[in-house]
Amino acid sequence: MHSTAGEQPGAVGQVSRARAITSVNRTPSRIIVVMHKPVTIVILGAGLGTRMKSRQAKVLHRAGGKPLLQHVVDTALSLAPPERIFAVVGHQADQVRQSVAASGIGFIEQTEQKGTGHAVLIGRDSLARMDGYLMILYGDSPLLRTATLRRLIERETEGSAAGVLISALMDDPTGYGRVIRDERGGVLDVVEQNVCTPEQLAMREANMGIYCFRADLFWKHVDEIRPNNPAGEYYLTDMPAILTRAGHTVEAMQIEDPGEALGINDRAQLALVDAIFRERKRSALMAEGVTLIKPETITIDSTVEIGMDTIVEPFAQILGTTTIGENCRIGACSIIRDSALGDAVEIGAFTVVNTSTLERGASAGPFARLRMLNHVEAGAHIGNFVELKKTRMRAGAKAGHLAYLGDSDIGARVNIGAGTITCNYDGYKKHATEIGEGAFVGSNSTLVAPLEIGAGAYVAAGSVITQTVPPDALAIGRGRQENKPEWAMKRRKLAKTVEAKNVS
Repeated sequence: MHSTAGEQPGAVGQVSRARAITSVNRTPSRIIVVMHKPVTIVILGAGLGTRMKSRQAKVLHRAGGKPLLQHVVDTALSLAPPERIFAVVGHQADQVRQSVAASGIGFIEQTEQKGTGHAVLIGRDSLARMDGYLMILYGDSPLLRTATLRRLIERETEGSAAGVLISALMDDPTGYGRVIRDERGGVLDVVEQNVCTPEQLAMREANMGIYCFRADLFWKHVDEIRPNNPAGEYYLTDMPAILTRAGHTVEAMQIEDPGEALGINDRAQLALVDAIFRERKRSALMAEGVTLIKPETITIDSTVEIGMDTIVEPFAQILGTTTIGENCRIGACSIIRDSALGDAVEIGAFTVVNTSTLERGASAGPFARLRMLNHVEAGAHIGNFVELKKTRMRAGAKAGHLAYLGDSDIGARVNIGAGTITCNYDGYKKHATEIGEGAFVGSNSTLVAPLEIGAGAYVAAGSVITQTVPPDALAIGRGRQENKPEWAMKRRKLAKTVEAKNVS
């Protein structure tokens, strides 16, 4: 259902809903359609969504890696410029604005929710000055295709109707308003289920709640909406009857797939829509030459880009704004978020990459963690159980296993031995470590920042390094080894003597 219970499409049975919406096609790329008269789009998104059982506004919940509202805004931007798109916000208005602020659209705040008609009416000052046509969408209906909405606009702009609504023939229209037509096929009224007669309940044509009106006629008659319903609210579903009584015609454009207009009400529907977006994305990537092994197990956000001949192994997650080049391999159960991978990059199984860049031919994992803001240059290698944080590994550098490198600049062709750590935090602030080109850091070295190790220098295994190491020098920072002959044997004899006394 959309913003107001009782006036908008309700739930379809789980089986029929799944059947209906699995055929929804991918939304085309953004194309601004130029009409003879412009279209203004209002997206209703002020409601709390109580059935979500959440403290978060419903339109902020995510499907396919984006907030629900962002999906609808992206579709709207393919039909109109941002200055003609407005989102009605209410619950958690600031957070909702922020979620789509980069799109450049306008906002209308509905501090008190009194129905869909009220949501549009409060924006009169901004909206009524817009000529052309007025389209009403919902922030919790992310599956609507651009092609469908373009066809709705064309139906309205090329005809003489005062408005066109989207409808669908449904096997089970329970919860939806019924479209009442006259003998010539025009729309006389939309009657909500809770006030339908038995004859009207038997009708299968349901109102999907999406409208395109002539703006001048909408604003001329919108004040005729009355809250004469059990909820005492102002419903847009009254507009077809109002316009018809005024001597205008209203039409209905049937769509084959009612699931395309599905409004998300609860977590189960959210999960279903999320699965649809992800299936679309996987299908698109495979069509573009990406190999997905057991694709049904792989999670890829709709905003991700992956190049040809890349292989993604089972249970990988590729999220956010990640871009992956050609001929890469992404290991099983790895997680990559908001990162950029060049061509021929290899990510081992169970590796986590976050907000990092890996250049051509770099590799990481298995079981590596690139925590944040790292840059791994061409051919560099991050091995198993190595963690990076704000570190640059320059071309050909290697950290093969069991190391922590934080706030570091590791020079080209540097070798970092197993067990090496940078001590970058003194309890108050972070400090940097710089290691010059071609240096060698032995296993189990502790590098206490701030620290500089010169090009070509060696650090002996097991050293604690606290001072600058000059280029080409050998640094040894460990205790001197001392061997005590027969110490262990004497200790064992002493232990036996003590034990014997205790027994006696």
